[in-house]
Amino acid sequence: MMRKWEGGDPGVAHQKTPTCLLLTPEGAFHSFGYTARDYYHDLDPEEARDWLYFEKFKMKIHSATDLTLKTQLEAVNGKKMPALEVFAHALRFFKEHALQELRDQCPSLPEKDTVRWVLTVPAIWKQPAKQFMREAAYLAGLVSREDAEQLLIALEPEAASVYCRKLRLHQLVDLSSRAPGSGRLGERRSIDSSFRQAREQLRRSRHSRTFLVESGVGELWAEMQAGDRYVVADCGGGTVDLTVHQLEQPHGTLKELYKASGGPCGAVGVDLAFEQLLGRIFGEDFIATFKRQRPAAWVDLTIAFEARKRTAGPHRSGALNISLPFSFIDFYRKQRGHNVETALRRSSVNFVKWSSQGMLRMSCEAMNDLFQPTVSGIIQHIEALLARPEVQGVKLLFLVGGFAESAVLQHAVQGALGARGLRVVVPHDVGLTILKGAVLFGQAPGVVRVRRSPLTYGVGVLNRFVAGRPPPDKLLVRDGRRWCTDVFERFVAAEQSVALGEEVLRSYCPARPGQRRVLINLYCCAAEDARFITDPGVRKCGALSLELEPAEGGPHAAGAPPSRREIRTAMQFGDTEIKVTAVDVSTNRSVRAAIDFLSN
Repeated sequence: MMRKWEGGDPGVAHQKTPTCLLLTPEGAFHSFGYTARDYYHDLDPEEARDWLYFEKFKMKIHSATDLTLKTQLEAVNGKKMPALEVFAHALRFFKEHALQELRDQCPSLPEKDTVRWVLTVPAIWKQPAKQFMREAAYLAGLVSREDAEQLLIALEPEAASVYCRKLRLHQLVDLSSRAPGSGRLGERRSIDSSFRQAREQLRRSRHSRTFLVESGVGELWAEMQAGDRYVVADCGGGTVDLTVHQLEQPHGTLKELYKASGGPCGAVGVDLAFEQLLGRIFGEDFIATFKRQRPAAWVDLTIAFEARKRTAGPHRSGALNISLPFSFIDFYRKQRGHNVETALRRSSVNFVKWSSQGMLRMSCEAMNDLFQPTVSGIIQHIEALLARPEVQGVKLLFLVGGFAESAVLQHAVQGALGARGLRVVVPHDVGLTILKGAVLFGQAPGVVRVRRSPLTYGVGVLNRFVAGRPPPDKLLVRDGRRWCTDVFERFVAAEQSVALGEEVLRSYCPARPGQRRVLINLYCCAAEDARFITDPGVRKCGALSLELEPAEGGPHAAGAPPSRREIRTAMQFGDTEIKVTAVDVSTNRSVRAAIDFLSN
């Protein structure tokens, strides 16, 4: 574990560094994380306007409705640059940071082909966002396109699930066993009571002990039976990400029971709620102007709120003080002609006061209210998942991710779900669960044996027209033959179980003998029963590209009729990314094949 993060908030222990990137006015990399945040904060306000500071930018590529390689991100000062470059800067920093650590430990370590990189993404991210991360990794120099297999895309709740398999009972905390009114993570009792009998059986059973040693599966999993089901709720900064797994014995592989679900209900939502609260007090127009004209002071204000946010708890008593930067107080007086204390007195917000120490004084109830929209959204997503018939019989819910450290969230989830008999469990090192699981996934990517396709994928084709079946407007007459156009030929259906390595085979013939490239549009939709690519909800999502070598011996032998060239493609939908390979049937040679989800 690498924890050499410089900077950080005083009095707060951090295992991570924030998603902050600072570029010079010329667009060159300067710093990342706390270093970037603190340096930007200390810049002269006039100078800071020229620097490009990006924060919490990971979710921007999930929310982009039409993500391409040209999608741009806006810095705090309003300047824009390609999102691909922003992400590449961050990944390049990670690469150099990690390799330097490895060199310190092993000076003779060769760089080439030594490292397999694993990038984690939310499971609800669509294929374009996953491809975007891969393209950013290529640009950052993590791997080359020729060694693409040295980079794995891991789904965050899957990585957490893989890590939880390794845990021992003393490394887990059962929220249902917490004494009423207890607060922080360290004050709870570990899982013990209901598994005591099973643990005793384990000690007596040499076979079970051998299974533990050989498979590396933790005590909790050894006590579960084959077929047992559990949910992983990954609550991060931007998203809540849910996955349901079934444990398969004897090798402890995992089977996904329902497609990844969730939504944009991460910890950032609490920050946005605070920003909206400031807008109610001081005016939304003022907050927007302040962020634009005093960006470093705005960062200072968010730091102050973050420190107080982490102390929030459902049973805390006493108000919370949040420091307002002097720049905020001075700027407000110049803009409005009166001071912030007057603004608070005039506002309709009666649970935030101005303290005699020159701070915003917020009641604990008011702080907890800022959490409620986000926390309620998370619980709604979990309850909707548990209502699905495919996931009945779930015994455990693992609460993981950075936001899962919040006592407010833990208390709310346990209160809502504990009553239905669901066991809510939190790993001790909850903020690093995904990171550690990603390393384990990189060592054994086949641990998740079966996944569910999140969408229906297919292509548009021509089929023979059958009178009375398709709509008349789909009739196409060509060379005296009647064809039905725009037929949606399905490769895989939404919610379909797809095993790792399972292939969907299709053959395609170039239209012309000398054709060097075949481009086939891919379509997707959430429905399982779409008939035509023009149906509501069906959209073009990418393109399958086949790069053809010239046929041997020219287009065709002299005097002989040209033979149709067949290209057989094999697509895999059971991995974290959709993969494709292709073969020229006549020569049995591989054909360069790729699926592009970013060309729309």
